[in-house]
Amino acid sequence: MSLFDHPVDHASSDEPDLSRPLAERMRPRAIEEYVGQEHLLAPGKPLRLQIERDQIGSMIFWGPPGVGKTTLAQLIARASQADFVPFSGVLSSIKEVKEVMLVAQRRRQSGHRTIVFIDEIHRFNKAQQDAFLPYVERGDVTLIGATTENPSFEVISALLSRAKVYVLHELGHRDLEGILRRALEDKEKGLGAMDLRVSDEALDRIAVLANGDARAALQTLETAALSSEDGTIDERLVGDVLQRKTLRYDKTGEEHYNVISALHKSIRSSDPDAALYWLTRMLEGGEDRLFIGRRLVRIASEDVGLADPRALEQALAAVEAFRLIGEPEGDLALVQAAVYLALAPKSDSIYKALAEAEKDVQRTAAEPVPLHLRNAPTKLMKELDYGKGYQHAHQFPEAVVDMECLPPSLKGRQYYHPSSRGVEQRIQERLAELRRKKREQDGE
Repeated sequence: MSLFDHPVDHASSDEPDLSRPLAERMRPRAIEEYVGQEHLLAPGKPLRLQIERDQIGSMIFWGPPGVGKTTLAQLIARASQADFVPFSGVLSSIKEVKEVMLVAQRRRQSGHRTIVFIDEIHRFNKAQQDAFLPYVERGDVTLIGATTENPSFEVISALLSRAKVYVLHELGHRDLEGILRRALEDKEKGLGAMDLRVSDEALDRIAVLANGDARAALQTLETAALSSEDGTIDERLVGDVLQRKTLRYDKTGEEHYNVISALHKSIRSSDPDAALYWLTRMLEGGEDRLFIGRRLVRIASEDVGLADPRALEQALAAVEAFRLIGEPEGDLALVQAAVYLALAPKSDSIYKALAEAEKDVQRTAAEPVPLHLRNAPTKLMKELDYGKGYQHAHQFPEAVVDMECLPPSLKGRQYYHPSSRGVEQRIQERLAELRRKKREQDGE
């Protein structure tokens, strides 16, 4: 028996089931009720026209939780004359996928279209996604996927190349307040029959706490309504229901990399306030503190370098301090290091020097170490001129010698070019002095 033998739950009846969560009951039934995503669904926009003309192509909706990905797919199902088959990225097996695909193939031969909706497509492994590919490629099915993860990493390239990716944005504050007010006024599907008294401040607070997630906002409102003894919902009750703002932060997903990138670039841009904000987002989101510490150590070398040699000491000390005392007190050490790095003078001269040296190592022959730089611990090695011509720096005035230490083909090559910022200004002066003295020894 295939999924075609069963009605699709979300389209089977318009009668509200009051036992279902408020967020589920309040799903829009028509595109005109849909809130947000005007960049995709405003009159005249390509996706809106596709829906109105029932000319849907394969597509993937990518966006954070609670912004309407599943709802939009359901609205397409209602507007389309095609059969609509939902899959769950958590529950569906390859066997089930192939069974439905074969049925869709036969139905297409008789003139029927099939839209397949995959919720949480990022949870489908490569083999499961591969099972859809030939049917999507031949046009037996139209694929609609929904994901909170970056499709570039979570959807196989062959499937991705055959689908249009639409990015859905988190809902704005005004959008969320509108959704909440509609739920309060709707006596059939919402909370209108409860005769609730909700202050503007409470609605504002719920919208802030929801962080762009309509589902979270409606869940909070419903919980507050059920918790109110006299039908009054104020800021205090909202605070009791939801103790703190739920941060959108996935320690293994794209947000993990987005926020650490924001932290890194804020420090590189010498913005301690932005660095504090992004670091706090990570700490509040439960990020691995040692992951943060490792990035701070990297920043100390990559973006500060010898412009402030103490930056690396500060970063390493912060990691060790956290290891010693743990959370939450150890978080202060990481914050201190982040602020120090943000305020430190910046130089990527060491980073560039390494990159230049790597290029020469990769593109030139691996020449033997010059004889004068080799140790000669045995008689044979001395007879082979190991160490011959070596100039021991401490035996010369100011410990400066004019001795070439690079392979012959790279003689005179300079990789490190210090900046004029921070300590590197003094290093620049010292390097110029060393080069001058070597030229003097060479008789130039």
